[in-house]
Amino acid sequence: MTSANINGYSMHYIDRGKGTAILFIHPPVLTSLNFIYQIQELSSHFRTIAFDIRGHGKSQPSKLAVTYPLIVEDIRQLIDQLSIKKIFLCGYSTGGSVVLEFLLTHPDRAYGGIVIGGMSEVNETRLRNKISLAAAFAKIGAVGTIAFSNAWTQAKNVSLFRKLFNDAKKGNARNAEQYYRYSLKYNCTSQLREIHLPVLLVYGEKDKHFHPYAKMLHQHLPMSELVFIKKVDHRIPTKAPGPLNERIKQFVSRFSN
Repeated sequence: MTSANINGYSMHYIDRGKGTAILFIHPPVLTSLNFIYQIQELSSHFRTIAFDIRGHGKSQPSKLAVTYPLIVEDIRQLIDQLSIKKIFLCGYSTGGSVVLEFLLTHPDRAYGGIVIGGMSEVNETRLRNKISLAAAFAKIGAVGTIAFSNAWTQAKNVSLFRKLFNDAKKGNARNAEQYYRYSLKYNCTSQLREIHLPVLLVYGEKDKHFHPYAKMLHQHLPMSELVFIKKVDHRIPTKAPGPLNERIKQFVSRFSN
């Protein structure tokens, strides 16, 4: 990893490979390491970039409240520094909402987006309660507890668990809470028809609670394709990297010209 001064803070990021660039966006408390399997495999075909959002992992805590528009501006400044004119954005869970926000704000800087288990709003009680509970834990400073739970469920072996946990527990509690709470009030559903760029929607076949979000995005996004990956739930990047990477590879190759 390397670091850069972006929009007033020190951002840590990974930058590997050459060619068409794909930038990965993680959900709260998790870090860029959640995309370790995407970076490893896809960097032989594309330029792969993943960064730690403000107050997450090795990135400096933020004095400004962490919001989607702020993360989008950080991304824009990062790709400017890296001299990248256009990019594919790939977001996991709430990171998928950041992808949608970027496509709405800077359509001229993107080839398209990849949304993995994402949503344009949190409109269902079960998910709202889950995010609210995580925000409450962050508010009392229990980032380590969230980090342990997230790393344990995401990892498919002890080695990956240790890497994810050690990185995630470094997060700033206040910034994590801000990221969680912003996701509860964000809603861009009414604007989705304004996104005239290709968007790949990827969901787990077993992730039944997210299927309504998948269908809503597919219905409203003019240029979207929807894929369900078999035998996996919400934790697609680490639990089903092979099928996910293949879908990303096909999508990026098709729309990067």
